[in-house]
Formats: sequence, C-alpha cells, structure tokens
Amino acid sequence: MTDQTEEGLGKGAGEIDQIKYQMMVQEFKADQNLSFGIVGGIVAATIGATIWAIITAVTNYQIGWMAVGVGFLVGYAVRVSGKGIDKTFGVAGAVLSILGCVVGNLLTACILISRHQHIPVLQLLSRLNPEIVVEIMKATFNPMDLLFYAIAVYEGYRFAFRRLSKEELEKLVK
Repeated sequence: MTDQTEEGLGKGAGEIDQIKYQMMVQEFKADQNLSFGIVGGIVAATIGATIWAIITAVTNYQIGWMAVGVGFLVGYAVRVSGKGIDKTFGVAGAVLSILGCVVGNLLTACILISRHQHIPVLQLLSRLNPEIVVEIMKATFNPMDLLFYAIAVYEGYRFAFRRLSKEELEKLVK
C-alpha cells in the first residue's frame, strides 16, 4: 500500500488492485495539461505578488508569511488548472512560487521607492532594467527572506499535484 492509501483509507483497509490503480493513473495522465498548469501558476503568482506588495505598502510592514501564501496559491492554481499528477507539475509550482515571491518583494520595493521619490509606480516600473532590479533586490534583501522563500517553494511543489480522494482510493481496494 502507498502512504496516500494508508492516509486515505486507514491501515488494514486492504490491498490496492494494481491493475485498477494503473488504469486510474493512465486516466489522470490523459487529463493533465502542463501548459494550462503553468498559465494558471503565472496568473496566481502575479496575483499573489500584487496582493503581497499592496498589503506591505498599506501596512508599511514586510510580512514574510505572504511568501507562504504565494506558494500555496501558485501550487493550488497549477494543480487545479493543469490537473497534473507528474512531478513536473510540482517543479513548475516551485519555480513559479519563487518567481512570485521575488516579484512580490520587487513590487513592494518599487511602491515604497515611488512614494519616497514622488514618482508614479507605473512610470518607475517602466524604467526597470535587469541592472536596477538586481540593485533593488540586493538593497532590500533580508536573510529571513530565504526561510520564507524555501517554505513557499515547498508549498508550490506540494500543492501542485492532484491527490487521490478517499472515494477514489476505496474504488481501488481488492
């Protein structure tokens, strides 16, 4: 029995019928779509980063746990939109989560710079180039960010997979 089977059915529930299991996995694989998963993850990362930046700008307080929210949101979006069961979906969720976190920190910094310099945010964003982005990220980096980024990556990976429901697992028992 798999860990997921023991979790969903409880120990001693019976053996999984491997033929039924393989058929169900093939059904799920036929239904998955990595492109949709990535698009959903990009949308979620963008929304999460924007919410993070707005909350931080309004409260004037950097909330590291927002990174965890971005990771969860991205992972969930990849799973729902891509319907994936392969590890590739987890990798996509992890990568998009870290990108969402970086963009969240960058947007936050841009909003704060915009306020301080009295420059409209969109005008400031239009002037960004890779050199400026690197300098902003270096100047605003906090070692604690690494912890929250790591949790976000884990969440993005973990929640990007479709899991078998208890009902689906029950159908597989011999």
